[in-house]
Amino acid sequence: MISIWLIPAIILIVLVTATLKKIPSYEVFVEGSKEGIQIAISLLPFLLGMMVSIAIFQASGAMGAILKVFDPLMSMIGVPEEILPLAFIRPISGTAALSMTTELIRTFGPESFIGQLASVMQGSTDTTLYIITVYFGAVGIKRMGDALKVGLLADLVGIIASIIIVLILFS
Repeated sequence: MISIWLIPAIILIVLVTATLKKIPSYEVFVEGSKEGIQIAISLLPFLLGMMVSIAIFQASGAMGAILKVFDPLMSMIGVPEEILPLAFIRPISGTAALSMTTELIRTFGPESFIGQLASVMQGSTDTTLYIITVYFGAVGIKRMGDALKVGLLADLVGIIASIIIVLILFS
């Protein structure tokens, strides 16, 4: 019952507070909406560039070639080959990673080792390239090399940690 009333209560509190402080809430809302649309439009070139790059990368076969290099190593430590595309695509595209996770869970089941590993990996990593593209593009940051390195390192640590944790807890 609380969840049904929580958002309307927050909206009511904001409107009452704005009224008490004599802030024109509707005008402020409209101004914020205009700024939001301008930001969304300014981000389109960054998002389009990222999506085109991902599509070219996947269509070129480069992802498949990279996955073949890592497959023997992952097999030695007990990581199924079905999970490798998820580990690789997660820092690039959240939507693609979520789609892969959904398909892995649908195919192997949520209680399977692959389903559990996919779920933990999905929650332990982030879409680093998307975040850097959108947020750095929104504020006009041009030099993002160090942030990219740290973000990808964090994703690698998240992938390794999720593999270790799932191997310990669920195998």
